[in-house]
Amino acid sequence: MIKCIAIDDEPLALQQLVTYISKIPFLSIVGQCQGAIEAKQIMENEVVDAIFCDINMPDINGMDFVKSLATPPIIVFTTAYSEYAVEGYKVDAVDYLLKPFGLDEFQRAANKVKRVYEQINDSDSSSAQSVSEGSEDASTLFFKTEHRIVKVDIADILYVEGMSEYMKIHLISQPKPLIVLLSMKKLEERLPANFMRIHRSYIINLDKIIEVNKNRVIIDKDAYLPIGDLYRDTFNNYLNTRFLGK
Repeated sequence: MIKCIAIDDEPLALQQLVTYISKIPFLSIVGQCQGAIEAKQIMENEVVDAIFCDINMPDINGMDFVKSLATPPIIVFTTAYSEYAVEGYKVDAVDYLLKPFGLDEFQRAANKVKRVYEQINDSDSSSAQSVSEGSEDASTLFFKTEHRIVKVDIADILYVEGMSEYMKIHLISQPKPLIVLLSMKKLEERLPANFMRIHRSYIINLDKIIEVNKNRVIIDKDAYLPIGDLYRDTFNNYLNTRFLGK
């Protein structure tokens, strides 16, 4: 199932979105809200694969909300204003629904979401390969990036940053990260125990932590990474097992 949230500041329009999502067998609604701030809170605690989002909203409009996300999921914009269409595609929205729209139009947008979702997940098995079980060299991974297959020492990974369907793998030995087409979940399954997911968008090398400051983990002088609410207890438990002092 593709997990979705619906965002619209108009209650009737929001209810219509929720109703349409419920009618599509491969979509599942995990949250509904009337603004971007509430949507961000939902995304801190839920895995969200797709967002159906109004654009013209108070406080933060839908376009600015999507641009603010470090790793936006699949986006479908909904609005009554056609002038937003071109800008919508500039932020990689898979579709744009002009209000008022019916179930047939929504179904077509949902089908586009499904195709993109399947492309992302079908690529997981071929985009990264660990060495086979039983191999003497279990300290490396192979990543497909820019039409190349690159061997990476696991110990060289500083942290991983999710970017929608792509990931940035930040390495100690290189100033620029590797960009790979892969899901966070798939890589998380391949990494050893000294790596931990601390946010829906970040996996860190626990051995490289410099400091924990309130709701952030400092990995190096340029990397201040947030701790998501969904991952906070697990991370705090890890710290408690290693904490010395009163």
